[in-house]
Amino acid sequence: MTMHVNLDGRVAIVTGSGQGIGEGIAKVFAQSGAKVVVATRTAENGQQTVDDINSAGGQAMLVQCDVGQRSEIEKLVAATIKHWGRLDIAIHNAAIFPMHSVADMPDDVLDQTLAVNMKAGFWLTQESLPHFRKQGGGRIILTSSVTGPTVAMPGTSNYAASKGGMNAFIRTAALELARENITINGVEPGYIMTQAMGILADEDELKEMASLIPKGEIGKPEDIAYTMLFLASDEASYITGQTIIVDGGSTLPESPVVLRVFYEEQGQH
Repeated sequence: MTMHVNLDGRVAIVTGSGQGIGEGIAKVFAQSGAKVVVATRTAENGQQTVDDINSAGGQAMLVQCDVGQRSEIEKLVAATIKHWGRLDIAIHNAAIFPMHSVADMPDDVLDQTLAVNMKAGFWLTQESLPHFRKQGGGRIILTSSVTGPTVAMPGTSNYAASKGGMNAFIRTAALELARENITINGVEPGYIMTQAMGILADEDELKEMASLIPKGEIGKPEDIAYTMLFLASDEASYITGQTIIVDGGSTLPESPVVLRVFYEEQGQH
């Protein structure tokens, strides 16, 4: 699958791009001509993404950083400007999801989740603004989630709060930045097949999850990447302050059990 979006000459930061959704975003943007900054805490994973992009004819560089610290975001943007002289697209995708009940949520876990998932989006936006303003515009795109803004899952109150806060930030920042040709939008993934999904569920459980999704399958990182690619394109210049759900329809049914019965009655599996 390809999209005919031309990002030649543009520079994109993608946090959390050493694996999973972030890796997919980095590779799709590189295929569309962007120079990609692979920002990840684990250098080995990030270097593999960089090597894959460069060997395929793209352009990428690695910046190892912990986005849960503001000083690391400052270094990330500074390194981008030093290497490529500009910044056009800032994508905050990095996230953590340590699971605890509300009653047992440790303060340090809550603080770290909010820092990595939500505050890093603030910081990346703030650090990008001077460069966007200098060149007359830019794109900010955040990976949100259906968990929190749209649906809920036990044990993820910290994660849900971070993503709900992210969506509120997107809307407010969009109002403040719209007159400067700077758009900010988000994508809310549903179930996406990544390394983390493979750890959380075995093959039979994944098949059961897929059967409860109207599309009948778990999504791919590229499904999120192509949505972001559109939001980064010139064709999306009139879209700001929005989030797009990309979940194969999983948040639509009132009851997944009733949905499964319906498909079985229709002979669809």
